[in-house]
Amino acid sequence: MKKTGFDNDKYLTEQARYILERVSQSEGRLYLECGGKLLFDYHASRVLPGFEPSVKMRVFESLKDKIDVIICIYAGDIERRKIRSDFGISYDSDVFKMIDDFASYGLRCDKVVITRYENQPAAMLFKQKIESKGIKCYTHSATPGYPTDIDVVVSDEGYGKNEYIPVERPIVLVTAPGPGSGKLATCLGQMYHEYRMGNKCSYAKFETFPVWNLPLDHPVNIAYEAATADIGDVNLIDHFHLQAYGTIAVNYSRDLEAFPLLRRILERITGSTCTYQSPTDMGVNRIGFGIVDDSVCRLAGCQEIIRRYLTTRVQYAQGIANEETVTRAKAIMDKAGLSPENRKVVALASQALEQCIAQHKEGNKGTICAAALETVNGITVTGHNSPLMHAGSAVILNALKALAGVSKEEMLISPDVIDAITRMKRDVLTGRGVSLNIDEILICLAMSSTSNKNAEKAMQKLPDLRDAEVHFTHIPSAGDTIGLRKLGINVTSEPRFPSKNVYNPA
Repeated sequence: MKKTGFDNDKYLTEQARYILERVSQSEGRLYLECGGKLLFDYHASRVLPGFEPSVKMRVFESLKDKIDVIICIYAGDIERRKIRSDFGISYDSDVFKMIDDFASYGLRCDKVVITRYENQPAAMLFKQKIESKGIKCYTHSATPGYPTDIDVVVSDEGYGKNEYIPVERPIVLVTAPGPGSGKLATCLGQMYHEYRMGNKCSYAKFETFPVWNLPLDHPVNIAYEAATADIGDVNLIDHFHLQAYGTIAVNYSRDLEAFPLLRRILERITGSTCTYQSPTDMGVNRIGFGIVDDSVCRLAGCQEIIRRYLTTRVQYAQGIANEETVTRAKAIMDKAGLSPENRKVVALASQALEQCIAQHKEGNKGTICAAALETVNGITVTGHNSPLMHAGSAVILNALKALAGVSKEEMLISPDVIDAITRMKRDVLTGRGVSLNIDEILICLAMSSTSNKNAEKAMQKLPDLRDAEVHFTHIPSAGDTIGLRKLGINVTSEPRFPSKNVYNPA
């Protein structure tokens, strides 16, 4: 049984109360910059067991009559088709998904701004597409000297040059598909226009990590460093907060470095002394108050640190991450006193591979792959590849058999079904790889469940695979990755490709 370390209801109550308190303290409208993911925050759910991935949206749902929403997207991210890794979709596609997701919570979202817009072809097409849906799309150009040249930035040639986005409600939620999308500049630009129109307003930041009231060396906070190894964020003691209040709080390096400049910009916009004494003051982060079992969250944080390191190694092999990021991820893991061996499925997958190689004394050993899986209630299984299916497919079927109490030797899927799909892939679709990946094997299992009682029993256990841990001795294929994402399984792998093919999407 999965242990719980986080209370969603406690967090929801505390967070909503604190946001309303901040609004009541503000003069006029509150621009709330939302860092991290408002929806489907799977990082938070991994390091805070029990955290509902969309609980932050429930906070805003409770305040929906008071909220306007602005979504920012950087034109450069549209141009290079930047991908959101947890969904496998581009940032521009995610904007449409976010609009639908906000609507499902009763939040109106009809304002999108393309930041650092320079008439890039893909950005222009995106603007046309979003406006064809009846959604107003604004464009903001880059500001020369941003953010250090305050005389230009806080002027009609800076913030004033970009058009004002009309808003009506007391809270303006400014969010984005990912980091570097221009959320802060949008908030400050809106404030500049508001003050020019004679309206007072204020700024605050809603960000989940690092958790300011957890220790600097807490695994949950270290896991945030691991998650941002590519941009080099470092958790530090907020010395501004310590000096002002004599209280230790944790923040990250970018906010600490930017705070003196941000405070000066706010003072220039508002014409008054900034009320914030520290970056922590700016935050409305109450996530730490939802933690109900620190030991559970510590263990979860440790596992996330290892997962992030292993994932970074794979990204380096794929040409996505650079060597510096891998080195940084390794240093973070070392700082936490961890190694890949502290992830149980890593050793199990390695042992399964060795056993499989020993059994295949003949043939090409380089194509042998293995995988290991551990369910949330501690059941462990392994699997290896074969001419019929991928190692991931084998380990998923073995796990379902174990959960359903079905013998490992039992055939859950009819050989005729597998043979028919294999022949189609080979003879009709002319595929080079005909063995079945996880996404395909799940469809086969559903087909077999109509006539096979054991397959039906196994199908009923699919939800029990959520939050399971899997490790591959090779980089899983696209079809395996899609299937694992749908099942909600936490995946790592060795940085080894399953074949010598340059292009291998199977």
